[in-house]
Amino acid sequence: MRLRNLIPLATAALALTACGGTDTPAASAPVPDTVSAADLAKVTLKVGDQKGGQKSYLEAAGLLKDLPYKIEWSTFSSGPPLLEAASAGAVDIGAVGNTPPIFAGAANAKIAVVSAQKGDVSSDALLVPDGSPLKSLEDLRGKTIGVAKGSSAHGLVLTVLAKANLKVDDVKLSFLQPSDAYAAFTQKNIDVWSIWDPYTTQALREAKAKVLVDGTGTLGGGAPGTEAGPDSLASGYSFLVAGKGSLADPGKNTALRDYVVRYAKALNYAKTHGEERAAAWAKDTGLKPEIALEATKRGLDRPIEIDQTVIADEQKLADAFVEAKVLPTKFKFTDFVDTRYAADVKAAAESGAQK
Repeated sequence: MRLRNLIPLATAALALTACGGTDTPAASAPVPDTVSAADLAKVTLKVGDQKGGQKSYLEAAGLLKDLPYKIEWSTFSSGPPLLEAASAGAVDIGAVGNTPPIFAGAANAKIAVVSAQKGDVSSDALLVPDGSPLKSLEDLRGKTIGVAKGSSAHGLVLTVLAKANLKVDDVKLSFLQPSDAYAAFTQKNIDVWSIWDPYTTQALREAKAKVLVDGTGTLGGGAPGTEAGPDSLASGYSFLVAGKGSLADPGKNTALRDYVVRYAKALNYAKTHGEERAAAWAKDTGLKPEIALEATKRGLDRPIEIDQTVIADEQKLADAFVEAKVLPTKFKFTDFVDTRYAADVKAAAESGAQK
């Protein structure tokens, strides 16, 4: 599962810096890892999670044992409130999809992307109820689409509309969090639901939903486990995003460095231990075991470098939101990227995970 969502919409009054390129992230000024083991033991890292995404990965890999600091978990329904909390210092770090940092950047939030992941895009989907007359992307005109505002699912809607030569004004967007959207979908109060896993799998299995189009760009849905390609409508990116206040604190910084490395190892571990991850996911969230397993088999994230391709893709999506008048002004995505942990994450990704 990839976790995919973001932050409340920026107001038109925001004064943002215009941007015409995809600059390399500015060199970070890392806070030295100077805290002692005794001081690190006093640190409580506040982690924002969605539907057990991070926690279940780490638990399955046995990487929550013998932590040199404490973790305090908070659960969020989607990325927007998570990043709002990170900007305010209520959480230190959390995982979100490709669009959340874009909206956070547009709102000039006090956050920074500190690591990146990539995975399956077939679970990012526009779903329709069983028996829906909608068969093509052009059929979306005039229809009501349920979506979490500012989420990766919101980004998918924008991309789908562009592919169909439709504008945002050609449809009605009903901004709903996943639980509310699921109820609206099953009651047929919305025509289409743009969503991500595990909700995609849950709707397909329990509500007999059908895929209109998914992140692969395939009508009716592409092959599970497909990563983004030239014709894809979704990037498959997700990110760990930290609050800038936390990054500036020596104790928190030390804990954050350790956490992002553990998460990279946990992702690698899950690649060859999918059933363990699915079991941990179901136990942690109350998901039905068969749904957790199916969503896990659909495809798991892998750690990747925050390189120029990632930055360029994110900038392109940010500019598309501006062009669609969803965001007010262009800004540099790279200004919200911090690569201080890049070498550590790369080493962990290359070495794999050991339980």
